[in-house]
Amino acid sequence: MTPTDVALWADENKICCTESSNINTPESIETLKSFDADLLVVIAFGQKISNEVINIFQKRAINVHASLLPKYRGAAPINWAIINGERQTGVSIITLADRMDAGEVLGQAAIDINPNDTADIVHDKLAEISAPLIINIINQIDAGTAVYAKQDDSMATKAPKFQKSDGYIDWRLPAEQIRNKIRGMWPWPGVQAVYVSGQTGKTFRATIASAEVVKHQDGKSWQSPGTLDENMNVICGQDYLKIITLKPSGGNVMDFASFANGRAAKPGDIFMPIEEIQ
Repeated sequence: MTPTDVALWADENKICCTESSNINTPESIETLKSFDADLLVVIAFGQKISNEVINIFQKRAINVHASLLPKYRGAAPINWAIINGERQTGVSIITLADRMDAGEVLGQAAIDINPNDTADIVHDKLAEISAPLIINIINQIDAGTAVYAKQDDSMATKAPKFQKSDGYIDWRLPAEQIRNKIRGMWPWPGVQAVYVSGQTGKTFRATIASAEVVKHQDGKSWQSPGTLDENMNVICGQDYLKIITLKPSGGNVMDFASFANGRAAKPGDIFMPIEEIQ
């Protein structure tokens, strides 16, 4: 067990830091009451917070959510924005509500999603813009100038959490769609496939870390999806995927050329979907 960055910072600055496996227990509620605080600020907190807890605070509770609500309500908004090919995302400061991420919006800030951005990169960008935004909103609440805007529920979309199996590849999809999935699921759960050596028949499970789309003249190839073409690109349902880096099971991230050389890979070898191997 290791303390979080927040716990370390609090310890270094002599600020009380308490932990709870259930924020809604009577013991946790008494601890929160003892702080005599006006406002509860929630950031990346995985527990459901009861109204009994929220009502402790005169100005109730606000939450930092990593999307431009009402789009991408749920546990994985950054990932789904990238997977769906969004060019922009952001953070929203909202009130806590009974329905997930459906509270009133007090402020938002946006960033562009660059073509090579992965989920961890976008996460860090959003952290940078969320810090000044939350301070500004807290000051507005304190001054009584905060504006509470209801969300348009008809525009809401979902961003459910992932299971590891969500990272399995379907090579019949367009290469662009697969690449977005690779970016959106890096570093977790990671987009995975099994390389099958045509020479030895051995299989090697790997997580693809980065890739590029190579356009096919007619868009669609008539060879089997998942097959390596003459340029060692993976044939997809539309266009090709050029794997740049990948992480073999139990190993470190490496460039694809090194992976291929170490396994005597050649055109015609196959990256199989994991569910077809199991």
